[in-house]
Amino acid sequence: MVLIIQIKRLVADILSILRQFLWARFAKLGPPLLPSSEETSENSSSRRKMDEIQLPPFNRSGHAAHARRCMSALPRSQIELDASRLALAFYNLGILDLLGDLNDVTAPPQWQKDGWINWLWAQQTHGKYGSGFRPSPFMTLHPLESNLEYSDYDAPHLIMTYTALLALAILRDDFSKLDRSGLITFLRACQREDGSFMTTPKDGENDLRTLYCAFAISAMLDDWSGVDVERAKAFIASCRTYEGGYGQAPFCEAQGTRFQPKSEPFQCLRLITLSSAPRLLTGGTTYIAVASLYLAPSSTGSGPLTAIEKAQTVRWLVNNQTAVKDGEATLGGFAGRTGKPADSCYCFWCGAALKILKYDGLIETKPLALFLARCQFKFGGISKFEGEHPDPYHTYLSMAALSMYPPSPLLAEEKPESWKFPVLDPLLNARVETAEWAKKNISGKGQ
Repeated sequence: MVLIIQIKRLVADILSILRQFLWARFAKLGPPLLPSSEETSENSSSRRKMDEIQLPPFNRSGHAAHARRCMSALPRSQIELDASRLALAFYNLGILDLLGDLNDVTAPPQWQKDGWINWLWAQQTHGKYGSGFRPSPFMTLHPLESNLEYSDYDAPHLIMTYTALLALAILRDDFSKLDRSGLITFLRACQREDGSFMTTPKDGENDLRTLYCAFAISAMLDDWSGVDVERAKAFIASCRTYEGGYGQAPFCEAQGTRFQPKSEPFQCLRLITLSSAPRLLTGGTTYIAVASLYLAPSSTGSGPLTAIEKAQTVRWLVNNQTAVKDGEATLGGFAGRTGKPADSCYCFWCGAALKILKYDGLIETKPLALFLARCQFKFGGISKFEGEHPDPYHTYLSMAALSMYPPSPLLAEEKPESWKFPVLDPLLNARVETAEWAKKNISGKGQ
């Protein structure tokens, strides 16, 4: 078994070296990062027209109300996500956190915050594979306060554990109830021989989403003993494509986000059998790959990406911001894949990756905000694009994108204060203050 693992690592290293050689040979140090003079002239004309379009106010009160509604009950369009309630809690609390609605005069009463905290901790389960958080109590008849060992159908879930930890950090919990050693055991049980991670111990999907969650949890714990980092990095490298982006798994198309199928019959049965992870957090695979590489501790003096790799990734990400032509406001968002239409959640996935790579200055912020403004629902919430139903997932990620890329310049009548958000930590996908609280208290160093 050890010999097989060593052979796999050797093959992965050889493929990585060959890939870099071919890119250096045919790309001549990678594609240019900046547009040509002709493109610059055309873009300048479009930018002048774009600046003449007035940005509507951001519907802060409506979006806060949408998050509060979804914390108490789900609309019909989202009822199938009941099996992923921990992720919903993270998105809704994240919305309120970015709006500053958890600490001002409109904040929920303390008894309600305590109720949310108690419910989140009730999803922490313990068993033979360690400790983590289950997606929701939909698979058990036991009361929430039960400490019985989980069954195979009610096991902790890696993605939901990541969202639970950040949700508790948003609520400023002290994490005194966290089973840290059990969490490390859980991470170890989820990693496969190829370096990827499964959603649940010994079962479930394995792809870059779960790998990122394992890395983020390890970073917040400040303990990487539950992860074979080098094997995981080799898996990330195997997911890289010729475009410079990353696919969900080896040999998949490069994506800003994972393909989300339409609602289909018997989705609940797929969740029950754990043949598929809950679909809510189906995040951007290129962002996830980049964030994972920058979260990981370095065993060498080299950076997470070579200069060639970074140049190709940056160009692919920038090209996903759909072209602004004749000042058309609907064309300022990001697409998730080459040749696809823009979607509000991609504004975060692609934008955050560029932020991590320190090429965020290449993003057109006013067209981005105009696109997201078109996605606002008049009663609160943001949809994937104009005319669709809003949901917490797209609402939170749109606001996270705006916190990194505030529109500029703005006129007084555009109410600039409505478009201001606190700074976001792009690596953990949380407000900076929340990310700092998580790292200090989840690791136990703040106690």
